[in-house]
Amino acid sequence: MERFLKGFQRNENGAVTVDWVVLTAALVGLAVGLVGAISGATQGVANNTGQQIDDQIED
Repeated sequence: MERFLKGFQRNENGAVTVDWVVLTAALVGLAVGLVGAISGATQGVANNTGQQIDDQIED
C-alpha cells in the first residue's frame, strides 16, 4: 500500500489536463466579460442609428 501511495504521488499523468482546464476557463471568462462590456456600447449605437433612420423617414 505504501508503494502504491508513493507511486501515485509521483505520477504526473493528467497534470497537463488540469492546466488546460484552468487556462480554458480563464479564456471563456475573459470572452464572456468582453462580450458583456461591448454589448452595452453596441446596443446604444444601434438604438441611436435606428432613431436617426426613423427621423429621416419621417421628414
